[in-house]
Amino acid sequence: MSNHDPISDMLTRIRNASEKRHETTRIPSSRMSRSIAKVLQEEGFIAEISNEGEGAKQELVLELKYSGKHRQPTIRSLQRVSKPGLRIYKNTRGLPKVLGGLGVAIISTSRGVMSDRDARKQGVGGEVLCYVY
Repeated sequence: MSNHDPISDMLTRIRNASEKRHETTRIPSSRMSRSIAKVLQEEGFIAEISNEGEGAKQELVLELKYSGKHRQPTIRSLQRVSKPGLRIYKNTRGLPKVLGGLGVAIISTSRGVMSDRDARKQGVGGEVLCYVY
């Protein structure tokens, strides 16, 4: 596994953990991963976020959410949209609606990382990092 795209790495770790029904997953902590995790939490995909470790070894511990008695993962799909080799930018009008508004697009804007809904509300566009539903 190459360490070129930490966002893809993060999404893959979350995807794998939720498929395996793990309670938590650990990802290397960075400002970007914390921001994405915060949006996932605000949108109800993640229960808790906590930090562990010191300095460069710091990790985010994400507590995943499941629903129903069969513990269906709240996150059904995580898709990376903008990649290091092909960045995808959208203006306010071009912001994607995921599953007709049921899903969330996570956008990196000049005002920080936020959901497509918040970006639309604030009238900002930016880099479309990923889709979650």
